[in-house]
Amino acid sequence: MKKYIFFDIDGTLTDNRTGKIVPSAREALDKLRKNGHFVAIATGRAYYKAKDFLKEAGLRNMVCNGGNGIVINHELIRNAPLDHAKALAIINEAESLGYGVLVAPYDSKDVVSKNMLFFKQAGFRKEPTRYLIDDKIDYAKLENIYKIYISIPGDKEEELTLKDTLGSLRFEKEYLMFQPDDKKKGIIEMIDLMGGSLDDVVVFGDDYNDLVMFDKHFYKIAMGNACDALKSKADYITNSNINDGIYNACKVHGWIKE
Repeated sequence: MKKYIFFDIDGTLTDNRTGKIVPSAREALDKLRKNGHFVAIATGRAYYKAKDFLKEAGLRNMVCNGGNGIVINHELIRNAPLDHAKALAIINEAESLGYGVLVAPYDSKDVVSKNMLFFKQAGFRKEPTRYLIDDKIDYAKLENIYKIYISIPGDKEEELTLKDTLGSLRFEKEYLMFQPDDKKKGIIEMIDLMGGSLDDVVVFGDDYNDLVMFDKHFYKIAMGNACDALKSKADYITNSNINDGIYNACKVHGWIKE
């Protein structure tokens, strides 16, 4: 029976030490496709950051931008920004509390800010970023807002009363990032577009940001290196990513043949 199989990238398909796809995982992807399964990536990464990996993995389909981006046969079908009103409300609250803000108005490495406050409080971002500082910027007049970065420490997050109105993640201790965080929504939309059934969906993940796609309607596989919260929701726990976890799980379930 054809399955619709979605893979997280970091810590699932890739070795976190190298950032490269695990060889046995790449072999599994190729065999899954040859056996007639629909294979896709499901990632929180922005489209511009994930599109090259899609090609590297030999795949054509992807849920990206935390569920707001849909790619089918290498064509970007949709790439929605954050809810504009909610994003502005969070920005305004952060500024009123005295925290620096960076705003990404495009699906790119570009960010804008009114001042240098973010850099004074948190320093520069760890990822390649192009900065535009302009004290005349009016965030309300930006057509789109894709991400927000706020230089608020982890122990101060409760000050942001609107924090839970949008998806947020903290990869760096110096700042909080707001971005779409509903990969399940993107998976459901893709299945609808492909004419598939939710009962045939399989998801692989390893970390807290994968919890949202570990839905009761999907068959959920946690990597051996996954966080305990994800393992507790899994239907099956495989080996770690670097110990052939993806390949072994696909073989055990009969989705690939030797």
